[in-house]
Amino acid sequence: MRLLLVSNGHGEDLSGALLAQALQQQGAEVAALPLVGDGTPYLTARIPVLGSTRSYSTGGLGYTSAAGRWAEILQGQVFYLLKRSLRLWQEAQRADGLVVVGDVIPVLLCWLLAKPVATYLVAYSSHYEGRLRLPWPCGACLASKRFKAVFSRDELTAIDLSQQLGRSVQFLGNPFMEKVLANANASNNKQQLALLPGSRLPEALNNLELMLKLLELLPSRAGNWCFQAALVAELDATAVAQLAKGRGWSCNGKVLQWQGLALELCWGKFNQVLAECSVALSMAGTATEQAVGLGKPVLQLAGHGPQFTAGFAEAQRRLLGPAVFCAPGGVGASHTLEQSLDLLLDLIEKPNAAQQGIWREEGKKRLGSAGGTASMAAAILRALGE
Repeated sequence: MRLLLVSNGHGEDLSGALLAQALQQQGAEVAALPLVGDGTPYLTARIPVLGSTRSYSTGGLGYTSAAGRWAEILQGQVFYLLKRSLRLWQEAQRADGLVVVGDVIPVLLCWLLAKPVATYLVAYSSHYEGRLRLPWPCGACLASKRFKAVFSRDELTAIDLSQQLGRSVQFLGNPFMEKVLANANASNNKQQLALLPGSRLPEALNNLELMLKLLELLPSRAGNWCFQAALVAELDATAVAQLAKGRGWSCNGKVLQWQGLALELCWGKFNQVLAECSVALSMAGTATEQAVGLGKPVLQLAGHGPQFTAGFAEAQRRLLGPAVFCAPGGVGASHTLEQSLDLLLDLIEKPNAAQQGIWREEGKKRLGSAGGTASMAAAILRALGE
């Protein structure tokens, strides 16, 4: 069976690449057509990417602000989307079925192609408002006979959409959880803080600076803690060192030091850092979800964006539930950082066994268990093969 996988975002590309690998392992021939971004996760997973791709400064998040929308227009992203849509129409003629990982745009495009479709709605959740309000005409497309299978990103959404659409919507897990669940270390006894500044540049570097400001407020007893920052390859050591030195930190190889506090810089060790931490300090999207899926408490620091703004952080708390904490106040303000410090001290120094049990259970309901990707791939092949 020849399948064409269509996604429209960086997080969607990551999940799409993992799902594509599972489909390949079960005998399908898979090619990818990302509508946003350069498709790096597919290339890393050795999934063929069709057509020429490129990325934009908004990182696919232009819809979050008027400035972002204008930036996408000026950079030509609207015309790029039209070009990619034409390529989708051409490639779909040779495919036996389509697999959508995304939201309304690829759902609508694939419905118009009149091919059998399976979709994983990674971008939508009923946790945001209690009842999911699908944008028009997404609901009608998903309820049509052209869509052979629909998968949600959490349990509540599966129940909600099954009622709304009058069809079975399944929750089998989230592909981006597989590797972190496989590396999970349930017997962690360290007081270890993981810094997750995100993956988009230059935002990730700005986020890291805000995190350093918070660490500078830590009391002397924090010398007993372990600190690790999980950094993407694009955030190079030179830029990090320059940032840290500008704030009075010293840099010794992959370790930043400030008044007895040592922060280890970790590239290519994300799963290990997340598995070993007891608390995550996060300004990220998918990485925060992965931490919650492991039952880890997360302290947010809202930033200036374009992704991790105060609005994004608030929506993320609704999505992910009781394990995510954030202090009120203006971005980067001294009183906001001081209240964030109080929250951090409570989370890392006063663990509560009952609360930790709730976090683990909620993480499973909202992100799923290991093995879900293989189950989803098998269900897609059954549905599209009928």
